[in-house]
Amino acid sequence: MAPFEQTRRSFLHTGMAAAASMLLPAGLSRAWALEIGDSVLTSVSDGNLVLPLSFSYPDAPQDELIALLEKNGLPTDSLVPDCNVPILKTPDRLIMFDVGSGHNFMPSAGKLLDNMAEAGFDPADVTDVVFTHGHPDHLWGLLDDFDEIVFPNASFHLGRAEWDFWSDPATVDAMPEERKTFAVGAQNRLAVLEDMINLFEPGAEVLPGVEAVDTSGHTPGHMSFMLHGGSEPVLVAGDAITHFAVSFAHPSWPSGSDQDAEKGVQTRLKLLDRLAADKAALSAYHLPKPGEGRVERDGTAYRFVAST
Repeated sequence: MAPFEQTRRSFLHTGMAAAASMLLPAGLSRAWALEIGDSVLTSVSDGNLVLPLSFSYPDAPQDELIALLEKNGLPTDSLVPDCNVPILKTPDRLIMFDVGSGHNFMPSAGKLLDNMAEAGFDPADVTDVVFTHGHPDHLWGLLDDFDEIVFPNASFHLGRAEWDFWSDPATVDAMPEERKTFAVGAQNRLAVLEDMINLFEPGAEVLPGVEAVDTSGHTPGHMSFMLHGGSEPVLVAGDAITHFAVSFAHPSWPSGSDQDAEKGVQTRLKLLDRLAADKAALSAYHLPKPGEGRVERDGTAYRFVAST
């Protein structure tokens, strides 16, 4: 699967184009990057997931859901969301937001390292990994097949509430049977980071220009990150927003992937309202690759406008 759509992308901060181009890895066209001041944000594909429709939106009005999917030319028996890993290159850091799923989750995913190499990124050059949450497609790529950390020179950052949830031994027993492996996998990987993890609270400046935003609901400690430094803010949303049609046209429909579906709805509505009002750019993990665009109001709902 190719790591990037072959489309032209608009820049957030065209006045810094010459300076930002010096930050691009070899082989990566600037047309596939968002410039944020003197930094560059790119999205590298980890492949995609394949999810049963019954898992994704079990409580949505099924006739309306099917009609919406058909309207957007999508299959009606499953969802196949892309997985886009945002990478922010600043003058002195290489920051990844999540690490993909590795090779032990789904055969359609786990493509991150190959696509990083194609884009000119070396895992050894990553200075920081900032996690949105602990689900397999965001965390399990931390370790290779020998249980060694894939990003050996990185510092690691995770919200305290998310760490506490996945690290609690009781979480495994509390999870539904079909998700117990999520908890076991998270605990195995977080245990490796126990002596090196930086835990933070909502509102913290995790790294220079990287503001933690509480978007809990999908998981108890899910975080998004507002990136500052350009002419407009950019939100790395993780899984607070997951579907380019459903999440925007019907943000109040509960998502089966949310740990707390009711809170997930509240978070999604609040986040979409902020994005539309602030005219911030959006980078979301499961929107069509490369997962970047903007949010606009559409009557009482919203719509996603992909970067072109």
